[in-house]
Amino acid sequence: MEYHKPVLLQATVEGLNIQPNGVYVDVTFGGGGHSREILKCLGPEGRLVAFDQDKDALENAIDDPRFLLINENFRHLKRFLRFHGYREVDGILGDFGVSSHQFDEPERGFSTRFDGRLDMRMDQDSPVSAYEVINEYTEAQLRDVFYQYGELRAAAGMARVIVSFRQQHPIETTAQLKQALGRFLPRHRENKILAQIYQAIRIEVNGELEALKEFLIQSQDVLKPGGRLSLISYHSLEDRLVKRFMRNGLFEGEPEKDVFGRVSVPFKPVGKFIIPSEDEIQTNNRARSAKLRIAERL
Repeated sequence: MEYHKPVLLQATVEGLNIQPNGVYVDVTFGGGGHSREILKCLGPEGRLVAFDQDKDALENAIDDPRFLLINENFRHLKRFLRFHGYREVDGILGDFGVSSHQFDEPERGFSTRFDGRLDMRMDQDSPVSAYEVINEYTEAQLRDVFYQYGELRAAAGMARVIVSFRQQHPIETTAQLKQALGRFLPRHRENKILAQIYQAIRIEVNGELEALKEFLIQSQDVLKPGGRLSLISYHSLEDRLVKRFMRNGLFEGEPEKDVFGRVSVPFKPVGKFIIPSEDEIQTNNRARSAKLRIAERL
């Protein structure tokens, strides 16, 4: 089984405008598809640093003297680049989707297709899994998770039902979670609603939006002027953060103007966002919600 089929492979790498002797970072290594494509574009003096917090991804490490794989969350981008002697880089690539490997391993608990233990941790050493979220969060906390991260209108009812269900016995598996929430899963919309529920729990377990914010803020410190960000998002919560940050260096509001009415922003968006072709979606269904945005450091 292929570990992960990279999405928008050519467009994402081309967005980096790679210089053969440059230093590049792939902050979501996974199966290494994007990294291998970057290495094809680098000369003998070029360098590629990759990050992945999932230990399973280490098995895909590339045997190349120009390549370094760091087993850490990309929210620590700046610290670990500097630890390894890189103060500035020429481009950063990020694909923020869950890898096919993670979806296809039932025991990881990411997929709605399999029954497995409630887990959903990208980093298997993390102390908080989906089990803790579902069985230990208060009703108010669960409501907020479902509403904010899953954009679920029935968030309050779902939280109430989970709290009631777990009083009888812990909710340990994805099948038990589906059973508890059965009344909210009409057959014609079951898959869509389950995807929203799983997304909400996964974002909470992994602190995904906070990690993305920390990464974006650090990217402006480590990218050289003219360096590129090439980032793929899969849902509106991620894409909204990426879009706003690329446009004005903020996650909300507008940048302040000086006395002459000018604003100073860290990035300039390059072109419009890019989505996969119908052919790519046909061959890789997980690409269907992908959206690529590219920006250049000013």
